[in-house]
This record gives sequence, C-alpha cells and structure tokens, in this order.
Amino acid sequence: MADAAARAGDLRNYAVVTAAYWADTIADGAIRILVLFFFYQLGYSPFELATLFVFYEAFGIATNLAGGWIGARFGLRSTLLLGLVVQLGALGMLALAPDQWLVVGYVMAAQALSGIAKDLTKMSSKSAVKLVAPAGRDDALFRWVAVLTGSKNALKGVGFFVGGLLLSTVGFQAGLGVLAVLVGAGLVLVLAAMRGDLGRASRAAKFTRIFSNSRAINVLSLARVFLFAARDVWFVVALPVFLRTVLGWSFWEVGGFMAIWVIGYGAVQAAAPRVLRREGHAEPSGRTAAWLAFGLAALPALIALALWADVDPTLALVAGLIAFGVVFALNSSVHSFLILRYADGDKVAMNVGFYYMANAAGRLAGTLLSGLIYQWQGLEACLVASALMVALAGAGSLALPGGTRGGAAALAAPPARA
Repeated sequence: MADAAARAGDLRNYAVVTAAYWADTIADGAIRILVLFFFYQLGYSPFELATLFVFYEAFGIATNLAGGWIGARFGLRSTLLLGLVVQLGALGMLALAPDQWLVVGYVMAAQALSGIAKDLTKMSSKSAVKLVAPAGRDDALFRWVAVLTGSKNALKGVGFFVGGLLLSTVGFQAGLGVLAVLVGAGLVLVLAAMRGDLGRASRAAKFTRIFSNSRAINVLSLARVFLFAARDVWFVVALPVFLRTVLGWSFWEVGGFMAIWVIGYGAVQAAAPRVLRREGHAEPSGRTAAWLAFGLAALPALIALALWADVDPTLALVAGLIAFGVVFALNSSVHSFLILRYADGDKVAMNVGFYYMANAAGRLAGTLLSGLIYQWQGLEACLVASALMVALAGAGSLALPGGTRGGAAALAAPPARA
C-alpha cells in the first residue's frame, strides 16, 4: 500500500514537472524568435545574430553538468524551481530594459540566463521519466520518453508561432512580459502542487562524478554533439534569414513555418515507438541510431543539390525540411531513449546532465557555424556542413551497444557504477 501511494505521488509530481516544463518550453521558443527578428530589424548581420545565442548555448554546457549534480544531491524539484526563477530573471532583463540597454552584450547575458533556465527544466523533466517509468520495461520507457520529447518539441514550435505573433502585434518588450506571466504560472504550479523532491536526494553525490565513466554514454553523447550541430548549422540562423531576405517572407510567415515544422517534428518524435516497431525496431539499439543517421545525412545534401540546380527554392526547402524533420525526429527520439536505457539508476540525473551537456555543445557549434558559414558561402554551404556532421554522428553510433562494429557487443552490459 505504501509503495502504491509513493508511486502515485511520483506520478503526480511528474505531471507537475512536465506542465512547468511545457510552459518554459513555449516561452523558450518564443524568446528565440523575438530576439532573432527584433535584432534583424535593427540591421544585424547573420553572424552577429548567431553571437546573440552564444552564451545561451555555452552556459547550457555548464548548466547540464552542474544541474545533474544538483538534481542528484538535492532532488529534481530544486533544479526545476531554479530553472523557472532564472527564466523569469532573463525575461525581466529584456522586458524591462531601456532601449539603450538592448545591445549585443546585454542581450547575450540575458540569453545566458535563458539557456541556463531551459536546460535546468529540461534535465529535471527528462530525468524524471527514468524514475517513474515501469522498472525493467524498455518498451514502456521508450514510449514515455518519446511522448515527453515529442510534446516538448511540438510546444517549442508553438513558441515560435507565439514569438512571431507577439512581435507582430504587441512588440518586443511587451511580448516578453506576456511570456513572463506564462513562466510565472508554471512556478506557482510547482510551489503549490509538487510534494517532495521527485527522486531520492543523495548527499553522497560528488561533483567529481558528473563526467560519465560509461563508454556507451560517452559514445552516445559524442554522436549527439554532431547530430544537433547538423540541425542547427542551417536551421537556427541561416534558414530564417534566407526565408526573410532571399524569398521575401514576412516575420509572421517565417515564424509560422518554423512553428509548423517543429510541431510536426515533435509529433513524429511522439510516434517514434509505433513507427520503428513497424520497421522491426521495437526496442532501438545503436544500429537503429546509426542507420537513421546515415539516411538523414543524404537529405541536406540533396536539398543543397536542388538549390544549386536552380530548383524552385521554396519547393526544395519545404519538401526537404519535411523529410529532414521526419528522419531527424526519429533519430533524436532513439537517442533520448538510449540515454535513459544506459543511465545508471542511482546517477540518472548526472548521466542525463552529461548527455545534454553534449547536446548543448552541438547546438553551440551549430549556431555559430550557421551564422558564419551562411555569411561566408550561403545556405547551400550550411547544408553541406549539415550532411557531413550527420554522417559523423552515424559513424559514432556504430560503436554503441547493438551497433555493427566487432567490439559493440561488449558494451551491451549495463553501465558500471562509479
């Protein structure tokens, strides 16, 4: 009876964590669009736009490492509350600042806080899945993490739409005030409805153990770096600037298109267990991640070829993005399952934090390269860079448990406990 009550409490807390994470996710997507296009209107170059997000991604690297330790030592409730409070601070910095303060350095600092907040809330929610999913049921774990990850990305797409709408209607700073209300509601929900810490807090958790000693987790994390760099090298700066400047789309159209793409991408992630089961991969392995990555690598290369061949750019980009989004979503969903599959139960927050540190490193590299390569050689060069990076992610995935290299079988054992 006591065990049933404890599990019911964990499920309730998980629902609260997820709701707060969703609120922050919408705000995070909206902030990105607001900042990107507000400063584009001020005449910033593509590379200057990319630098606005450098601290956002760079601080995410440190946050995921430290956040994993904080979550392990003090419980996931502490990391969630800290993330929401920091997000409110970031929104306040931008919403309440005089116009003369809105320069690159100030906005980079605000984006640093926003990146910290986003990664704290994400790490809290993703770690919680491992704690509440049925023990020993990889199929259930895959479904749970796929639904959470898919819903998160769908709501980030909603955030893109909201950001474009707010910029077009109430303006930059008033729009940020609206987002602050949304995040504040999530904070109130956690304070009022969450009980306990969700996960056993361990005073023995040492900061020196934040780096993984599991080869499987390290290999997966490296593949994650290349996978997300491959997405962001053309999606973060190059694509929206190309749509606005070359194709002449309005802010509303660019924000709406990116929103629809990310929502669809999230829907595919949520459906990944059913899709892969039909393909014979009910419980994904390293081989699944590898063949998905190699298939994905062909898509940006084909889009680049279409643009070089003077195919209608709108058709090439829309059709190519749809195909890229489907395969990328399946690949990302498999990664999100594998990290929880490989994570040690006693160190899940630290293992997940380390993995998302790698995720943030990939986004940082992709964001900088997106602005730099686009300014240097255009969108086609960004697409070629994307294809090369995804191929590297696939090559790394071959060394995961269930991959095709001879030594992969040795990795199939559960990760060693530190």
